[in-house]
Amino acid sequence: VQLVESGGGLVQSGGSVRLSCAASGLSFSVYSMSWHRQAPGKERELVATITTTGSTTYYADSMKGRFTISRDNSKTTVYLQMNSLKPEDTAVYYCNAKWQLTNKNYWGQGTQVTVSS
Repeated sequence: VQLVESGGGLVQSGGSVRLSCAASGLSFSVYSMSWHRQAPGKERELVATITTTGSTTYYADSMKGRFTISRDNSKTTVYLQMNSLKPEDTAVYYCNAKWQLTNKNYWGQGTQVTVSS
């Protein structure tokens, strides 16, 4: 199983970034997907989740209205559109795949997003 994140980089405050996470080696459509992030010196935190069909999403409070999670099961990819970025959004962003039925759980290697003020 591989989860490969991409799309990170350096962006100015107020800017936008779209992250992608391409999954392989798993039955993507049965996995709930989520994005998490970890800033230096802080614990990893949940950013957003999306159900298997994409019908339901959840966002952490500080991301509501700014971030949008989506998925394309035909491309086995999950996305995170991040708008109105703030310096405090600087972190390594990880995607996660979880099969609720079996608790199988996989992580990507992460992609760095740095927001300059």
